[in-house]
Amino acid sequence: MYEVSINAHFSAAHRLNGYQGACSALHGHNWEVEVSVRGERLNDTGILMDFRELKDAVARLLKTLDHSDLNAVDALGGMNPTSENLARFLFQALSREVNGAEYRVWRVAVRETPGSRATYWEE
Repeated sequence: MYEVSINAHFSAAHRLNGYQGACSALHGHNWEVEVSVRGERLNDTGILMDFRELKDAVARLLKTLDHSDLNAVDALGGMNPTSENLARFLFQALSREVNGAEYRVWRVAVRETPGSRATYWEE
């Protein structure tokens, strides 16, 4: 099994609905995203998935979130924009775009601060 990963980032604001604390107010983060893709076979060049292809797919998706109020982004469908929910949203959206016979999105990790991470994957 092979795994390739890329890191990306975006800046956005959010507020956590139903949360008792400071995060219920609108505030911003410089979000970090790590996307990992897995597959069993390499192509004839010895590559699982071209890093550029994965970076481009992630960049297109993050462009819809960058410098926004995540609570108002239509693509998020009104979900509470927690790190956990964002990781699931990114995983599912990227899976629709990049999954194929050779490789699949394995997991997506989202960091809103350097010391915390939420990760989503499907069994």
